[in-house]
Amino acid sequence: MFVIRAPAKVNLALEVLNKRPDGYHEIVSVVQTIELCDELIFEPSDDLEVISENLSVPGEENLVLRAAEALQRATLSRKGARIRLVKRIPAGTGLGGGSSDAAATLWTLNHLWGCHLPEAELARLAATLGSDVPFFLIGATALVEGRGDRVSPLPQIPPSWLVLVALPADLPNKTAALYRALTAADFSDGRRTRLLVERISGGHAPSEALFVNTFERVADELFPGLSERRQLLLDAGARSAHLSGSGPALYSLEHSAEDAARVAGRLSAMDVPVLVTRTTSDALRANPPFSTEERACRAESSVP
Repeated sequence: MFVIRAPAKVNLALEVLNKRPDGYHEIVSVVQTIELCDELIFEPSDDLEVISENLSVPGEENLVLRAAEALQRATLSRKGARIRLVKRIPAGTGLGGGSSDAAATLWTLNHLWGCHLPEAELARLAATLGSDVPFFLIGATALVEGRGDRVSPLPQIPPSWLVLVALPADLPNKTAALYRALTAADFSDGRRTRLLVERISGGHAPSEALFVNTFERVADELFPGLSERRQLLLDAGARSAHLSGSGPALYSLEHSAEDAARVAGRLSAMDVPVLVTRTTSDALRANPPFSTEERACRAESSVP
Protein backbone atom coordinates (compact mmCIF):
# COMPACT_ATOMS: atom_id res chain seq x y z
CA MET A 1 0.00 0.00 0.00
CA PHE A 2 1.30 3.44 -0.95
CA VAL A 3 -0.05 6.84 0.03
CA ILE A 4 0.47 10.24 -1.55
CA ARG A 5 -0.83 13.71 -0.78
CA ALA A 6 -2.36 15.84 -3.53
CA PRO A 7 -2.23 19.50 -2.44
CA ALA A 8 -4.68 22.25 -3.29
CA LYS A 9 -3.58 25.54 -4.83
CA VAL A 10 -4.45 29.21 -4.88
CA ASN A 11 -3.78 31.68 -7.67
CA LEU A 12 -1.85 34.70 -6.44
CA ALA A 13 -2.35 36.24 -9.86
CA LEU A 14 -4.37 35.11 -12.87
CA GLU A 15 -4.72 37.19 -16.02
CA VAL A 16 -6.43 36.10 -19.22
CA LEU A 17 -4.63 37.70 -22.16
CA ASN A 18 -6.74 36.69 -25.15
CA LYS A 19 -8.66 33.90 -26.83
CA ARG A 20 -6.49 31.79 -29.09
CA PRO A 21 -7.39 30.55 -32.59
CA ASP A 22 -7.63 26.99 -31.20
CA GLY A 23 -10.42 28.08 -28.85
CA TYR A 24 -8.34 28.03 -25.66
CA HIS A 25 -7.50 31.17 -23.72
CA GLU A 26 -3.94 32.43 -23.21
CA ILE A 27 -3.25 32.99 -19.53
CA VAL A 28 -0.43 34.06 -17.26
CA SER A 29 -0.66 33.12 -13.60
CA VAL A 30 1.34 32.75 -10.40
CA VAL A 31 0.13 29.62 -8.60
CA GLN A 32 0.95 28.41 -5.10
CA THR A 33 0.35 25.04 -3.45
CA ILE A 34 -1.14 24.96 0.05
CA GLU A 35 -1.18 22.31 2.78
CA LEU A 36 -4.86 21.48 2.38
CA CYS A 37 -4.76 18.21 0.46
CA ASP A 38 -6.53 15.14 -0.77
CA GLU A 39 -5.01 11.74 -0.12
CA LEU A 40 -4.69 8.89 -2.59
CA ILE A 41 -4.00 5.33 -1.43
CA PHE A 42 -2.66 2.91 -4.04
CA GLU A 43 -2.82 -0.88 -3.76
CA PRO A 44 -1.76 -3.54 -6.28
CA SER A 45 -4.56 -4.95 -8.41
CA ASP A 46 -5.01 -6.73 -11.72
CA ASP A 47 -7.58 -4.12 -12.78
CA LEU A 48 -7.98 -0.36 -12.50
CA GLU A 49 -10.44 0.70 -9.83
CA VAL A 50 -11.05 4.09 -8.22
CA ILE A 51 -13.19 4.40 -5.11
CA SER A 52 -13.96 7.38 -2.92
CA GLU A 53 -15.29 7.87 0.56
CA ASN A 54 -17.12 10.93 -0.76
CA LEU A 55 -19.86 9.99 -3.20
CA SER A 56 -20.30 13.62 -4.27
CA VAL A 57 -17.14 13.73 -6.39
CA PRO A 58 -17.74 11.36 -9.35
CA GLY A 59 -16.05 13.79 -11.75
CA GLU A 60 -12.85 13.78 -9.75
CA GLU A 61 -12.89 10.00 -9.44
CA ASN A 62 -13.21 9.93 -13.24
CA LEU A 63 -10.22 12.25 -13.62
CA VAL A 64 -8.08 9.91 -11.52
CA LEU A 65 -9.19 6.99 -13.70
CA ARG A 66 -8.50 8.97 -16.88
CA ALA A 67 -5.00 9.76 -15.65
CA ALA A 68 -4.26 6.09 -14.95
CA GLU A 69 -5.65 5.03 -18.33
CA ALA A 70 -3.63 7.72 -20.12
CA LEU A 71 -0.45 6.36 -18.53
CA GLN A 72 -1.41 2.82 -19.51
CA ARG A 73 -1.87 3.86 -23.14
CA ALA A 74 1.34 5.90 -23.25
CA THR A 75 3.46 3.07 -21.85
CA LEU A 76 1.49 0.04 -23.09
CA SER A 77 1.35 -1.07 -19.48
CA ARG A 78 -1.10 -3.80 -18.48
CA LYS A 79 -0.65 -3.21 -14.77
CA GLY A 80 -3.56 -2.19 -12.60
CA ALA A 81 -4.18 -0.51 -9.27
CA ARG A 82 -6.89 -0.03 -6.69
CA ILE A 83 -6.94 3.69 -5.88
CA ARG A 84 -8.81 5.03 -2.89
CA LEU A 85 -9.45 8.78 -3.02
CA VAL A 86 -9.89 10.59 0.29
CA LYS A 87 -11.32 14.03 -0.45
CA ARG A 88 -10.49 17.00 1.75
CA ILE A 89 -10.28 19.73 -0.90
CA PRO A 90 -13.75 21.15 -1.60
CA ALA A 91 -14.64 20.12 -5.14
CA GLY A 92 -15.41 22.63 -7.87
CA THR A 93 -14.17 25.68 -5.97
CA GLY A 94 -11.08 26.81 -7.91
CA LEU A 95 -8.62 25.10 -5.56
CA GLY A 96 -7.56 22.49 -8.12
CA GLY A 97 -8.45 19.34 -6.21
CA GLY A 98 -9.36 17.18 -9.21
CA SER A 99 -6.33 18.34 -11.19
CA SER A 100 -4.03 17.66 -8.26
CA ASP A 101 -5.49 14.16 -7.87
CA ALA A 102 -4.83 13.48 -11.57
CA ALA A 103 -1.23 14.71 -11.34
CA ALA A 104 -0.64 12.62 -8.22
CA THR A 105 -1.99 9.57 -10.04
CA LEU A 106 0.31 10.08 -13.03
CA TRP A 107 3.33 10.65 -10.80
CA THR A 108 2.69 7.74 -8.47
CA LEU A 109 1.81 5.11 -11.05
CA ASN A 110 4.79 6.14 -13.17
CA HIS A 111 6.91 5.06 -10.18
CA LEU A 112 4.90 2.07 -8.98
CA TRP A 113 4.44 0.57 -12.44
CA GLY A 114 8.11 1.13 -13.31
CA CYS A 115 7.19 3.17 -16.40
CA HIS A 116 10.03 5.68 -15.92
CA LEU A 117 8.51 8.28 -18.23
CA PRO A 118 10.56 11.51 -18.08
CA GLU A 119 8.98 14.61 -16.58
CA ALA A 120 8.48 16.21 -20.00
CA GLU A 121 6.41 13.26 -21.18
CA LEU A 122 4.40 13.21 -17.96
CA ALA A 123 3.73 16.93 -18.45
CA ARG A 124 2.47 16.24 -21.97
CA LEU A 125 0.07 13.62 -20.64
CA ALA A 126 -0.99 15.98 -17.85
CA ALA A 127 -1.92 18.70 -20.34
CA THR A 128 -4.36 16.32 -22.06
CA LEU A 129 -6.22 15.87 -18.76
CA GLY A 130 -6.77 19.51 -17.81
CA SER A 131 -5.20 22.95 -17.81
CA ASP A 132 -4.24 22.87 -14.11
CA VAL A 133 -2.78 19.34 -14.11
CA PRO A 134 0.75 20.23 -15.43
CA PHE A 135 1.24 22.72 -12.60
CA PHE A 136 0.72 20.07 -9.95
CA LEU A 137 3.60 18.00 -11.35
CA ILE A 138 5.81 20.97 -10.39
CA GLY A 139 3.99 22.42 -7.38
CA ALA A 140 5.24 24.94 -4.81
CA THR A 141 5.37 28.43 -6.39
CA ALA A 142 5.30 28.61 -10.18
CA LEU A 143 4.58 30.78 -13.19
CA VAL A 144 1.96 29.20 -15.44
CA GLU A 145 1.52 30.34 -19.04
CA GLY A 146 -0.14 29.33 -22.31
CA ARG A 147 -3.33 27.44 -21.57
CA GLY A 148 -1.69 26.08 -18.42
CA ASP A 149 0.78 23.82 -20.20
CA ARG A 150 3.92 25.95 -19.66
CA VAL A 151 5.05 25.83 -16.04
CA SER A 152 8.20 27.52 -14.69
CA PRO A 153 9.23 27.08 -11.03
CA LEU A 154 9.71 30.26 -9.00
CA PRO A 155 11.51 30.79 -5.68
CA GLN A 156 9.35 29.68 -2.78
CA ILE A 157 7.50 32.58 -1.15
CA PRO A 158 7.76 33.05 2.64
CA PRO A 159 5.33 30.75 4.49
CA SER A 160 1.92 32.34 4.88
CA TRP A 161 -1.29 31.37 6.67
CA LEU A 162 -4.52 31.38 4.69
CA VAL A 163 -8.18 31.58 5.61
CA LEU A 164 -10.35 29.85 2.99
CA VAL A 165 -14.06 30.23 2.34
CA ALA A 166 -14.71 27.55 -0.26
CA LEU A 167 -18.36 26.76 -0.89
CA PRO A 168 -19.05 24.69 -4.05
CA ALA A 169 -21.02 26.33 -6.84
CA ASP A 170 -24.03 24.81 -8.53
CA LEU A 171 -22.89 25.82 -12.02
CA PRO A 172 -22.53 23.12 -14.70
CA ASN A 173 -19.24 23.24 -16.63
CA LYS A 174 -18.17 26.04 -14.30
CA THR A 175 -14.82 26.99 -15.78
CA ALA A 176 -16.08 26.94 -19.36
CA ALA A 177 -19.06 29.07 -18.31
CA LEU A 178 -16.78 31.69 -16.76
CA TYR A 179 -14.53 31.81 -19.82
CA ARG A 180 -17.59 32.26 -22.06
CA ALA A 181 -18.73 35.16 -19.90
CA LEU A 182 -15.47 37.08 -20.39
CA THR A 183 -15.39 39.91 -22.91
CA ALA A 184 -12.44 41.59 -24.64
CA ALA A 185 -12.63 44.30 -21.98
CA ASP A 186 -11.68 41.71 -19.34
CA PHE A 187 -8.45 40.74 -21.11
CA SER A 188 -5.19 42.31 -19.95
CA ASP A 189 -1.52 42.40 -20.92
CA GLY A 190 -0.24 40.35 -17.95
CA ARG A 191 1.74 43.27 -16.56
CA ARG A 192 0.70 42.86 -12.93
CA THR A 193 1.50 39.14 -12.98
CA ARG A 194 4.92 39.85 -14.53
CA LEU A 195 5.65 42.42 -11.82
CA LEU A 196 4.68 39.87 -9.18
CA VAL A 197 7.02 37.33 -10.79
CA GLU A 198 9.85 39.88 -10.72
CA ARG A 199 9.24 40.55 -7.05
CA ILE A 200 9.18 36.85 -6.11
CA SER A 201 12.22 36.11 -8.30
CA GLY A 202 14.09 38.88 -6.48
CA GLY A 203 13.56 37.13 -3.16
CA HIS A 204 10.86 39.47 -1.89
CA ALA A 205 7.54 38.58 -0.31
CA PRO A 206 4.68 38.88 -2.80
CA SER A 207 2.87 42.20 -2.71
CA GLU A 208 -0.89 41.75 -2.47
CA ALA A 209 -1.25 45.02 -4.39
CA LEU A 210 -0.18 42.97 -7.42
CA PHE A 211 -2.67 40.14 -6.85
CA VAL A 212 -5.20 40.05 -9.67
CA ASN A 213 -7.82 37.68 -11.08
CA THR A 214 -9.52 38.27 -14.42
CA PHE A 215 -12.52 36.21 -13.31
CA GLU A 216 -13.50 38.55 -10.45
CA ARG A 217 -16.19 40.40 -12.44
CA VAL A 218 -17.87 37.40 -14.03
CA ALA A 219 -17.58 35.33 -10.83
CA ASP A 220 -19.61 37.94 -8.95
CA GLU A 221 -22.25 37.72 -11.70
CA LEU A 222 -22.41 33.93 -11.95
CA PHE A 223 -21.98 32.82 -8.30
CA PRO A 224 -24.93 33.94 -6.15
CA GLY A 225 -23.80 35.23 -2.78
CA LEU A 226 -20.09 35.51 -3.68
CA SER A 227 -19.85 39.25 -3.11
CA GLU A 228 -21.64 38.81 0.23
CA ARG A 229 -19.17 36.09 1.29
CA ARG A 230 -16.30 38.37 0.30
CA GLN A 231 -17.69 41.10 2.53
CA LEU A 232 -18.19 38.66 5.42
CA LEU A 233 -14.54 37.64 5.12
CA LEU A 234 -13.46 41.27 5.35
CA ASP A 235 -15.91 42.01 8.17
CA ALA A 236 -14.34 39.13 10.12
CA GLY A 237 -11.04 41.02 10.06
CA ALA A 238 -9.34 39.37 7.09
CA ARG A 239 -6.58 41.42 5.52
CA SER A 240 -7.88 40.67 2.01
CA ALA A 241 -10.32 38.55 0.01
CA HIS A 242 -8.92 37.08 -3.20
CA LEU A 243 -10.62 34.75 -5.70
CA SER A 244 -8.75 31.52 -6.47
CA GLY A 245 -8.84 30.29 -10.06
CA SER A 246 -12.33 30.41 -11.52
CA GLY A 247 -13.76 30.37 -8.00
CA PRO A 248 -15.84 30.54 -6.04
CA ALA A 249 -13.22 29.91 -3.32
CA LEU A 250 -12.02 33.06 -1.58
CA TYR A 251 -8.84 33.31 0.46
CA SER A 252 -7.07 35.75 2.71
CA LEU A 253 -3.36 35.79 3.51
CA GLU A 254 -2.72 36.39 7.20
CA HIS A 255 0.47 37.29 9.06
CA SER A 256 0.30 34.50 11.64
CA ALA A 257 -1.53 31.38 12.78
CA GLU A 258 -3.11 33.47 15.55
CA ASP A 259 -4.44 36.03 13.08
CA ALA A 260 -5.83 33.27 10.85
CA ALA A 261 -7.51 31.57 13.84
CA ARG A 262 -9.06 34.85 14.92
CA VAL A 263 -10.60 35.47 11.49
CA ALA A 264 -11.75 31.85 11.20
CA GLY A 265 -13.36 31.97 14.62
CA ARG A 266 -15.37 35.06 13.71
CA LEU A 267 -16.53 33.48 10.45
CA SER A 268 -17.53 30.29 12.25
CA ALA A 269 -19.58 32.39 14.66
CA MET A 270 -21.41 33.73 11.59
CA ASP A 271 -22.06 30.13 10.42
CA VAL A 272 -19.71 30.55 7.45
CA PRO A 273 -17.83 27.30 6.67
CA VAL A 274 -14.13 28.11 6.84
CA LEU A 275 -10.76 26.37 6.57
CA VAL A 276 -7.34 27.45 7.78
CA THR A 277 -4.20 26.26 6.04
CA ARG A 278 -0.84 27.60 4.91
CA THR A 279 1.40 27.68 1.88
CA THR A 280 3.74 24.77 1.26
CA SER A 281 6.85 24.10 -0.78
CA ASP A 282 5.92 20.42 -1.15
CA ALA A 283 6.02 19.16 -4.72
CA LEU A 284 5.35 15.75 -6.23
CA ARG A 285 8.77 15.57 -7.85
CA ALA A 286 10.36 16.00 -4.41
CA ASN A 287 8.06 13.46 -2.75
CA PRO A 288 8.06 9.98 -4.29
CA PRO A 289 5.31 7.63 -3.12
CA PHE A 290 5.72 6.50 0.48
CA SER A 291 4.36 3.52 2.32
CA THR A 292 1.70 3.49 4.98
CA GLU A 293 3.31 5.98 7.39
CA GLU A 294 0.88 8.73 8.34
CA ARG A 295 1.53 12.25 7.04
CA ALA A 296 -0.88 14.97 8.09
CA CYS A 297 -2.89 17.17 5.78
CA ARG A 298 -3.68 20.55 7.31
CA ALA A 299 -6.95 22.42 7.05
CA GLU A 300 -9.18 19.64 8.31
CA SER A 301 -10.87 22.09 10.66
CA SER A 302 -11.38 25.79 11.09
CA VAL A 303 -8.41 26.33 13.38
CA PRO A 304 -4.64 25.90 12.82
